[in-house]
Amino acid sequence: MARILWADDEIDSLKPHIIFLENKGYHVDPVQSGVEAVENVAKANYDVIFLDENMPGMNGLEALEEIKAQKPNIPVVMITKSEEEFIMEEAIGKQISDYLIKPVNPNQILIAIKKLMDGKRLVSESTSSSYRQKFRELSDDLSQRLDVTDWKSLFQKLNFWELQLEKSDQNMSEVLQMQKNEANQLFSKYVDKEYENWINGETNEDFLFSHHLLKEKLFPKLNDEKYFLIVIDNLRYDQWLTIKPTIQELFEIDEESLYLSILPTTTQYARNALFSGLTPKEIKQKHPDKWVSEEEEGGKNLHEEYLLGENIRRNHVNVKMSYNKITQLNAGKKLVNQFSNLLQYDFNTIVYNFVDTLSHVRSEMEVIKELAEDEAAYRSITLSWFKHSPLYELLQKMRDNNCKVMLTTDHGTVRVQSPSKVIGTRSTNSNMRYKVGKNISYNKKDVFEGHNPMAIGLPKSGISSSYIFAKEDGYFVYPNNYNQYVNLYKDTFQHGGISLEEMIIPYVFLSAK
Repeated sequence: MARILWADDEIDSLKPHIIFLENKGYHVDPVQSGVEAVENVAKANYDVIFLDENMPGMNGLEALEEIKAQKPNIPVVMITKSEEEFIMEEAIGKQISDYLIKPVNPNQILIAIKKLMDGKRLVSESTSSSYRQKFRELSDDLSQRLDVTDWKSLFQKLNFWELQLEKSDQNMSEVLQMQKNEANQLFSKYVDKEYENWINGETNEDFLFSHHLLKEKLFPKLNDEKYFLIVIDNLRYDQWLTIKPTIQELFEIDEESLYLSILPTTTQYARNALFSGLTPKEIKQKHPDKWVSEEEEGGKNLHEEYLLGENIRRNHVNVKMSYNKITQLNAGKKLVNQFSNLLQYDFNTIVYNFVDTLSHVRSEMEVIKELAEDEAAYRSITLSWFKHSPLYELLQKMRDNNCKVMLTTDHGTVRVQSPSKVIGTRSTNSNMRYKVGKNISYNKKDVFEGHNPMAIGLPKSGISSSYIFAKEDGYFVYPNNYNQYVNLYKDTFQHGGISLEEMIIPYVFLSAK
C-alpha cells in the first residue's frame, strides 16, 4: 500500500479527501504543521508528500527544504492558496514535483499521485501499446518500394520508437530491433542496386550526398549572414536526437533534416567529400597532392581546411574564414578562451572529434565497452560528454553572441554483430567495414562490390584494385585467429560500410534564442 504524508494546518477540513484516497487503496498520514511533517519524514518512508505552503510556524517552503535535506528523492507536491509567481518560482527552485492551487478536489490529488507514482508504468504501457499499433504500419512500409525520401522518413520513425521504447519496454525494444535489422537488410540491397546511379547523378531522386551539402545548404546563406559550421565526427542520428533537447535550451532549430554519406562512410572519404564539395575521385584528380591513398603513410584528412577553402572559392563565396579541429580536451578549452577572436571572421568551421574517438576506444578498452555496451548506453555517454564538453561552452558563447550555426556530421556508425571472412594481401587496408586492394577474397552475399572504383566516385590506386563494403551489421575478419577477432570486435561500433545508421545522417541550422 502506497504511503502518503499530508501536512496542512486545516487538515480536518480535508477529511473527505483523505477518505477518498484511502478508498482508492492509499494510506494517508495527516499532520497539521511543517514541524510534524519533518519529524514524520525522519521516522517513516513515504511515497508522496503533500505540503500546504501557508502553515503557521514552519511554512511549507521551509518544511520542503528540511525534507529534501533528509530525503532528497521523495516527490513533494506543494498546495497553496496563493497564485503569486514568486512563490511558485521559489517552490520550483526547491525541487517540488508538482504545484496545486487551492481549493483542490479529490481527483486533482489522485491525478498528482498517479503521475508521480505510476507515471513511468503508465507511460511504458501506453508507449508499448502505441508501438504495437504502429508495428504493422512500419512492416507495411518495409514491404513497399521505397526511394531515398521514404527511407529517410522510415529511419526517423524507427529512431523515434527506439528512443521511446528504451525508457519503457525491453521486450518491445527487441521487437523493434528485429524491424531495424530487416530495414537494414532491405536498405543495403537498395544501395547496392542504386549507388552507382546516385553518385553519377543518373537518378531522379531528390537527396543530398556528402559533396552536395555545403554548396546546396550553407553557401547560399554566407552571402547574407555570418555562420559557424560545427562538424561532430561520427554522430549518428539517434545521438543527435539525444543531444537535441540540450541544444534547444540555447537555440531555435530553423531547419532539421537528413542527408546521405558517401561510401566508404569514413573520415578519409566522407569528410573530405563534405568539405571539398567533390567525390574522392575528383579530389584526387583536381588536388593530387592533397589526396593520400590507402597504401601511403600519413594522415588521410590533413588538408580539410585547404579543400574547404577551394570549395568556397569555386562557388564564388566571398568570406573571411577560420578553421579549427578539436581532437583533445585542452584544445577545446583553448578555443573557448579565444572565442572572441572567432567573431572577426565571416565563417568559422569547427571539427570536433570526440564521438569518433569514443567509438574507436570502445573497441579496444573493456571499461568503455561496459560504459557503452549498447545503443542506449552509447547515446547516454554521448549526452554526458556533450553537456560537460568545451563544445557545449562554445555553443553557449555562440548563443550569447547571437551567432548562426550549422551543425552536422560526416558519417555515422553501426553496432556490428555478423562476422564475415575476408582474405587480402598485406597492402589491404585494416578497416572492418570496407576493404580496398587487389585479389581480395570474400563472401559475395555479405558485400557491395566496387570492381570499378571510378564508377562509384572513388580513386583507383592500382589496375586491379577494387573496393568491398560490408552490409547491415557485418564486419570483416581475417581467417588467422578468426575466433579471437570475432569475439573481440562483436558488438563494437564500426563505420565504413552500408547501413542506415552510417549513411543517413543529420544536419541542422540553429538561431540563438
